[in-house]
Amino acid sequence: MKKLILTLSIIVFVGCKSKKIDTPVIEEAKTVKIALSETSSFQKDRAYELGKRILMTCNTSKFKPFTEAEATTSVINNITLEKLSKTCAKYRQWYGTFKDLQLIEIYKDADKNTLIFRYKALYSKKVANKELRVYMDDTNKIAGIKSMDWIDLFEKKQ
Repeated sequence: MKKLILTLSIIVFVGCKSKKIDTPVIEEAKTVKIALSETSSFQKDRAYELGKRILMTCNTSKFKPFTEAEATTSVINNITLEKLSKTCAKYRQWYGTFKDLQLIEIYKDADKNTLIFRYKALYSKKVANKELRVYMDDTNKIAGIKSMDWIDLFEKKQ
């Protein structure tokens, strides 16, 4: 009986031995917030004007397409009057008329070498706060534009 208890105790002891768990290595955040004053007024003005041009399409139903000097080829190909019209129909119904953009923060994404301009999009209806992110590459061209619900905490979604 003692041998049985001793054997079971050893089996339990060996079975309870802690196992090494592989924890994923969390990559260092390479997106850092930069001061608004660290960015040139040219870049801020360009991001504002091009972002506003898109949202003003919802008010006017007229869109002046981006040129090669203003945006990357993928942005030019993805932003069309037809796509904007579908989005604008929803936005006008839910949020009202677009008023203006308010620059809140700028982030530098070292991975993609882009600046991310975070704007609050102001609408006539106060039902929800919307965010417009304008991604600008190192050649000062728009590399991406994204609209989403505003949250105070920056989350890197692209």
